[in-house]
Amino acid sequence: MPQRSIGDVQVSAIGLGGMPMSVDGRPDEDRSIRTIHAALDAGVTLIDTADAYHRAAADVGHDESGHNEVLIAKALRSWGGDASSVLVATKGGHTRTEAGGWPLDGSPEYLKRAAKASAQRLGVDAIGLYQHHRPDPAVPYEETIGALRDLLDEGVIRQAGISNADLDQIRLAQTLLDGRLASVQNQFSPAFRSSRTELELCAELGVAFLPWSPLGGIGSAAELGDRYAENAAIAHERGVSPQQVALAWELALSPTVIPIPGSSRPESILDSIGALDLTLTPEEIARLDAVA
Repeated sequence: MPQRSIGDVQVSAIGLGGMPMSVDGRPDEDRSIRTIHAALDAGVTLIDTADAYHRAAADVGHDESGHNEVLIAKALRSWGGDASSVLVATKGGHTRTEAGGWPLDGSPEYLKRAAKASAQRLGVDAIGLYQHHRPDPAVPYEETIGALRDLLDEGVIRQAGISNADLDQIRLAQTLLDGRLASVQNQFSPAFRSSRTELELCAELGVAFLPWSPLGGIGSAAELGDRYAENAAIAHERGVSPQQVALAWELALSPTVIPIPGSSRPESILDSIGALDLTLTPEEIARLDAVA
């Protein structure tokens, strides 16, 4: 399995996004665990989650906070391999209303409580990678990043990252964390390219860039070939899936890019991993870059 770096940790060049296994429309637990085990068996050593990945309390009759973290911890405990080699990246800063809304809380007090709760659910002494989920306009960004710095210094987390950040926020976080910013997780895919400048800044800084929804998001990934003719054409020419072409394109943009496609079926994550065997030519990359 090809490797890439997040801070000082080597991980598989493609990770597994856990969100589809815990939100609306999720599969039963058995299939989710089989999906995680299939990824691990294939060599995936990066799993992305968040405490907010769960269904609304109004829909299920109770608070499911941390559902995806608990699920991943259970899958790791029941896996036959060496789970110590797996980096679990989680996030905090999004909360969920009872009706299913996604409010923000970037206050240092909340973020520190959330990180400690995530560590408990994951069953770890220190979280391998903790990322602030989304900037909160009500809280100065300096204060939020200061909480990440404190969590690092206190040993609650081993590495710190940010998500849904712009260029200025990336630079500020890198400064406030004394050069210890390990990752930036922004939306990026053939359907959403506006984070290309953030991707390029991360490449310049040597910070891992983790595209979320790298295939276009839940409900859209299967239609990728129908929506992007050039992507489908290259897939046909190479005898691979359009999804593999999309991931191979993202991987080719920079050695700091590590896509984290969300999956809820073993077949999906195994197809995504197949992108690591696909090396696009400069001409193919140019064709994909040119798609508006």
